[in-house]
Amino acid sequence: MLAKKGGSKIKAPRRGLAKDDVDFDSTWNTLSTAFHEIFAKNASKLSFEELFRNAYKLVLKKKQDMLYDRVAELISLWLWNNVRTKIHSLVTPALLADRMDRHAAISEESRVAGERYIRALKDAFADHQLCMGMITDVLMYMDRMYAQDKKRPPIFSASMTLFRMRVLESTLETEPPLTVLGLLNTVLLDMIKSERKGEIIDRPLVRACCYMLEGVYDSYRDEESSKLYLTSFEPLFLQASREFYTTEGQTLLVEADASSFCTHARKRLAEEQERCQQTISQLTEHKVKAVVETELISAHIREVINMEGTGVQSMLDNDKIQDLANVYELVSRVDPRKTALKDVVKKRVIELGTDINKVANVIGEAAPAAKATQKAGADGKGIQQEKALNQQTHAAIMWVDQVLMLQAKFDKIWKEAFQKDTILEKALQNSFQDFININDRSAEHLSLFLDEYLKRGGKDKSDKEVDIVLEDGILLLQYLANKDTFETYYKRHMAKRLLMKKSVSREMEREMLSKMKMKIGNQFTQKLEGLIRDTETSDDLNIKYKKYVDKLGDRDPKRVELECRVLTTTIWPFETLSKPDENAAKTECKFPAPVEQVRQRFERFYLDRHTGRKLTWMPSLGDADMRATFTNGGKTRRYELNVSTYAMIILMLFNDLAPGECYTFEQIMAETNIPKPELVRNLQSLSLVSKWKVLRKEPMTKDIKPSDKFYFNEDFTSQFLKIKVSVVAGGGANRVESSEERRATQKRTEEERGIVIDAAIVRIMKSRKTVTHAQLMTETLAQVSSRFQPDVNMIKKKIESLIEKEYMERGPDPAKPSYIYLA
Repeated sequence: MLAKKGGSKIKAPRRGLAKDDVDFDSTWNTLSTAFHEIFAKNASKLSFEELFRNAYKLVLKKKQDMLYDRVAELISLWLWNNVRTKIHSLVTPALLADRMDRHAAISEESRVAGERYIRALKDAFADHQLCMGMITDVLMYMDRMYAQDKKRPPIFSASMTLFRMRVLESTLETEPPLTVLGLLNTVLLDMIKSERKGEIIDRPLVRACCYMLEGVYDSYRDEESSKLYLTSFEPLFLQASREFYTTEGQTLLVEADASSFCTHARKRLAEEQERCQQTISQLTEHKVKAVVETELISAHIREVINMEGTGVQSMLDNDKIQDLANVYELVSRVDPRKTALKDVVKKRVIELGTDINKVANVIGEAAPAAKATQKAGADGKGIQQEKALNQQTHAAIMWVDQVLMLQAKFDKIWKEAFQKDTILEKALQNSFQDFININDRSAEHLSLFLDEYLKRGGKDKSDKEVDIVLEDGILLLQYLANKDTFETYYKRHMAKRLLMKKSVSREMEREMLSKMKMKIGNQFTQKLEGLIRDTETSDDLNIKYKKYVDKLGDRDPKRVELECRVLTTTIWPFETLSKPDENAAKTECKFPAPVEQVRQRFERFYLDRHTGRKLTWMPSLGDADMRATFTNGGKTRRYELNVSTYAMIILMLFNDLAPGECYTFEQIMAETNIPKPELVRNLQSLSLVSKWKVLRKEPMTKDIKPSDKFYFNEDFTSQFLKIKVSVVAGGGANRVESSEERRATQKRTEEERGIVIDAAIVRIMKSRKTVTHAQLMTETLAQVSSRFQPDVNMIKKKIESLIEKEYMERGPDPAKPSYIYLA
């Protein structure tokens, strides 16, 4: 309330009226008695408000130093006289008996005594914390004053330090001398060792002891790194773990197989993680895992991977995905480069790939072996050679099938077991590339494989399955080092498919080229796309030709119908599609009069619309549909024959021949001008193959001689109305090359490579003007390596050749070889 004007005033007390009524000794006696009651667990009747007020008064009167010292002394004496004595009394001979020898087994009696000992220590610490919590509340004001001055640690922290010094670091009466803490660590390590051996332990008890060690520090400063757990227990625990896992790893190598070892190692990692999270402390988790990785895994993983009969090789062979996943997980922990696993996987892929190569080569050598045993004439080996070549073609397709199966197998392992690891992906790619390029026929085999599916579309597969197979086949292109060789074969096979109308569809052909373009570039597919363009142009041309013929008013219902394919010389591989007799004179084939008339008419039609062009007829690439009539015993049989153009020419000779008359081989050659090798093959097909023996040969031998006679076989019969007459040994079907053909292909390939290298060198010199020898070699290799593996000597020869042709010249300093471009 407000004072009235002129009223009484509040006066300050006179000095001497407030006397110091705090007696430290009597106040301390009150506090110490209460503290003893707290330690004795008789605090229920104490007035904490009164105790706090007493402590507050002492601090207020600047006696906090004396109070702090007296409290610390009281705690120290209590710990020494009561807690220490109790803990020491539990150290019995039974407890110490088996623990003096680190390698001795712990008896049941010793185990029980050990648990009793650490439980008492745990309880003593818990009681100490509880009591100190109450005492700290009483001395809260004192702690606050010290916290401001930062002269001494809070009383609670000091009490924890005193617990360490007076109890944990107290020496036991043992030989050799042990501290309470040392014995605690020993018992804890023994319990953890027992758990590792499969025994059940009191986990909460161990956790409580570790919690105690985390709550006590090595100094008055409560720093994380000075926790007693980290400075005392953890180093011993990690050392014991190293010894345990070193021994266990050596034992497992002797007793366990690779799968069991990996499973056990993963189990140990999980156990240590669980132990740290639930039993000891998460502070140790990454450290003890590192111990397991070093001592158990890293030290033995290479031996485990290479275990005979159960290692990674066996896992790969038997598709043990989970076991491989275990190995991968362990290897990834200890080696980021996965060297041991990578080496074994790569080695196994190459071994399996080499086995596939060997099987293909064994079958591939069957034809030369059969040829060597042939004692017939040079012209009589066609049928036998065709059988051997068909077997080789089947082996080529099987080679790709097996490589794709191998790729699918390891692709599954890479995805499911190796978690799509990029290092192992690169190793797999390199290993596939290695064994595929060891097989010098791999490019031809892959092209034949694609040809097979693009012709028939897969007899027992759906369109989707065929598309997947072709996609996988295209993927093999990335492994081929000499892609130009593949281009050569693929162009040849594709040309035959299109000419013989054996392709499933042009859409699929385009799709294949699109996939190839994505894999190996546009330059590779340009000429192949030209093949499709020519066939489409020819289709349009044939439609226009038919309209042209209709306008001429030719009413002959039996006229010869002509369908031509006009092919661009620079795009189509004529040098491999047709194989004329190099020793024979180059003369044009004689067509029968009706066919010749139609041929000339088409030529006039074409040249009238395209001036400046020349048509060269290629009968070796064509085929014909004929109606053949056979009469015998008054019965007439009619068949539709699909034959080669040469076979058509041969058969039409017999239209003007009287029954019972014949032609000799020499007469047929003279009448048709068909090259001798082609004539031999076609006559063999028409007269020696029982399925379509429309000609009868005398004498009936497999070889063809100039004097052999050929009759029209009126006795021919067949259950089919439409018959396709295939040409033996290299007709329309795509097949594996013979040795001679392969040498010719290799020669042409080398010539084409020389042109590519020449062009690359000129491009480099034109852009750089002056370049050192090393730079020119490096850049040339880089430019041409996308198409083939270049030969360094060939590049050097091409450089010399261009210098001679004065495209470039050497630099002025011979000591530093260089080249200068000459415009």
